[in-house]
Amino acid sequence: MPNHSSKPKRPREPNQLAKAIVDIAIGEPAHVIHTEPAKPEKDPAAVSLGRRGGLKGGKARAASLTPEQRSEIAKKAAAKRWGNKI
Repeated sequence: MPNHSSKPKRPREPNQLAKAIVDIAIGEPAHVIHTEPAKPEKDPAAVSLGRRGGLKGGKARAASLTPEQRSEIAKKAAAKRWGNKI
């Protein structure tokens, strides 16, 4: 089952949007084509390296810190999170 509405999407580019609005106003058929720039493909090797580093980074950092350092980091985080609440 399609996961989209029956209406065509409006273009994001201002000039294409302006033309689409004018076309609708004068009764032209809506031939709105929504094009987005092509996303560059990700390098699978770089993705796997980043994922491996991300999975072990926090644990490795926590293991290398002393309990006092971890406590200080936690206090700073709490102060940033809760300090400036209005």
